[in-house]
Amino acid sequence: MPKIKEQFTEQDWRRFLLSVGEDPDRPGLAETPARVASAWKHWTSGYTQDPSKVLKVFEDGAEQYDELIVVKNIPVYSHCEHHLAPFFGTVTIGYIPNGKIVGLSKLTRLVDCFAHRLQVQERLTIQIADALMEQLQAKAVGVVVKCRHLCMESRGIRTQGEETSTSAMLGELQPNQAMRAEFFALAHEK
Repeated sequence: MPKIKEQFTEQDWRRFLLSVGEDPDRPGLAETPARVASAWKHWTSGYTQDPSKVLKVFEDGAEQYDELIVVKNIPVYSHCEHHLAPFFGTVTIGYIPNGKIVGLSKLTRLVDCFAHRLQVQERLTIQIADALMEQLQAKAVGVVVKCRHLCMESRGIRTQGEETSTSAMLGELQPNQAMRAEFFALAHEK
């Protein structure tokens, strides 16, 4: 995990406003440098989080359970590492326990842990899957991420509403086509 040396300060954001031709002292912008510094501290807080500490694993409750557990529509907000533009959407996570389960709310925290770093969607998808597989030693893990990318919507090709989907299948989900089909059916079910 990269170590954060220092965050951008209010002075850095004042210089940014000056560089785009703005007056950082005008009433509408007077508090902007502090707000932006605070926002970026939050948006990059994942660098200070350890995924293994985010997940609370229980060794009771799953002794006899060997079917998919799926949590859908977990909101995700991140920033692409290429333009620092936001991307956002939903994550679906499924896993088959191997004697251990995770607190369901912790799946959202795991998503946030990786989303609050500069990202590409493909890496985000596999990081979530790998962390869950490693911490739970699950029989299978599946992750589907669907996002809109403002770098595509607001610049370049400027196509609004396009969604990018990525997936990661680990463990028994990789070779077992019936299990994969079940996961995707549950992931896409309305």
